[in-house]
Amino acid sequence: MRLWPRNLPGQMAVLVAIALFVAQAINFGLTLRDRQAFRLEQTVGPVAARIVDAAQGPRNSRNQPPPDLSTAPPLGDESPWDRFRAHPWEKNPIEAGLRRRPDIEEALRARLVEAGVPVGRVITGIRPIRSDDPRFAKMSRVRAQRYRFARDELLIAIEQPKVGWWASAVPWQDSDWPIISRLIGQTLVLYAIVLLPVLLTTRRIAQPLRSLAKAAQRFHPGEADGPITESGPHDVRTLITAFNELRTRVTAMLEEKDRMLGAIGHDLRTPLAALRVRIESVEDDDDRTRMADTIDEMNRTLDDILSLARLGRPSEQATEVDLAALVDAVVEDFRDLGMPVEFTEVERLTMHIRPSLMRRAIRNLIENSVKYGGRADVFLRSDAKTVEIVVCDNGPGIPPDRIPEVFEAFTRIEGSRNKETGGIGLGLALARAIVREARGDIRLENRPEGGLAATITLPR
Repeated sequence: MRLWPRNLPGQMAVLVAIALFVAQAINFGLTLRDRQAFRLEQTVGPVAARIVDAAQGPRNSRNQPPPDLSTAPPLGDESPWDRFRAHPWEKNPIEAGLRRRPDIEEALRARLVEAGVPVGRVITGIRPIRSDDPRFAKMSRVRAQRYRFARDELLIAIEQPKVGWWASAVPWQDSDWPIISRLIGQTLVLYAIVLLPVLLTTRRIAQPLRSLAKAAQRFHPGEADGPITESGPHDVRTLITAFNELRTRVTAMLEEKDRMLGAIGHDLRTPLAALRVRIESVEDDDDRTRMADTIDEMNRTLDDILSLARLGRPSEQATEVDLAALVDAVVEDFRDLGMPVEFTEVERLTMHIRPSLMRRAIRNLIENSVKYGGRADVFLRSDAKTVEIVVCDNGPGIPPDRIPEVFEAFTRIEGSRNKETGGIGLGLALARAIVREARGDIRLENRPEGGLAATITLPR
């Protein structure tokens, strides 16, 4: 399928070309069959008629001895191949070893039997015509014209019981190349006449479709982009109009969702702030600390939920960022809190990303490694096409069949994650959403030496 074109004009051109080829192949077959049948009739009909006339004529008599072929000249008027003789020949005048035509032999036999002429053997032979044949000088103008364009001569000898052999020779054109060359020329002209309009028409259709595809690929609700110009056939124009209307509706729905999320966040943070103030009146320090931690966890959960919901419309613009410095800054934040996080520094690596979102994704991975693996080792490696950020821990890992589940929102692997560590299962889901929004991906792998490796892959 590598030869099959991927674009619409190419596929339409190939389909039309295949259809034309099949139609012309059928036409070739029918034309060649008709030509062969016509050539057979042109050969068999006159020969059979002459034999019937000669066999039933008044000169068909054995009273006169036939000419002696051993003394008769091979060419000229005394040759059996100039015309039908008044007397048949006593033996088969066709020399052995010539190529025969069984179809002509069978057709002659059937035609003569149908005419009531007794027939014995029917023998044919094809021999080349020599340019110095002296017969040409004695031929009639019509017959010489027929021989001029022929390369071979068809010799026909028919045995009539108790009479002898009737002989005839006709010019023979055994090659079908002339008709094939004409058919090939017709096919090329047909291809030029049909394929050119098809290509022009499909290109006219494909151009607005390509514009529509590019607009759909680069569509981001937070970015301003004007409607696509409607062009092409009516169906394509209708499709572009529907896409423009759909994009407007999607943008309006997302804006409404953002307003609703903002209102929800405000309505939830207000009572949480009030609770934070009220717990200051709690006399027991342990109870007050647990309450404050609970409120902080609720705030973090609310931030994660709102961030995940708003990820499709980020307010931050992508900029050129030194990714090595960004990772090092995140690691330093954890070190300042006394957490065991190590980073192997590398040279400056510039990437076009949204720094705040990418910092949050890396922070979520490091936080998980510290919580569930005891420590985090961060590596940054790159090649000509991709950049990888690897975060490794020394924890129990994740069962391989459960790895896809941990990227789902509100999912925790109970077999390897302690409920008392906190969290509601949004860290990895938010990290993967951020990385995929940057045209990258995240994968999790259990390390052979133990622990889990989380790898962010970004295109350069």
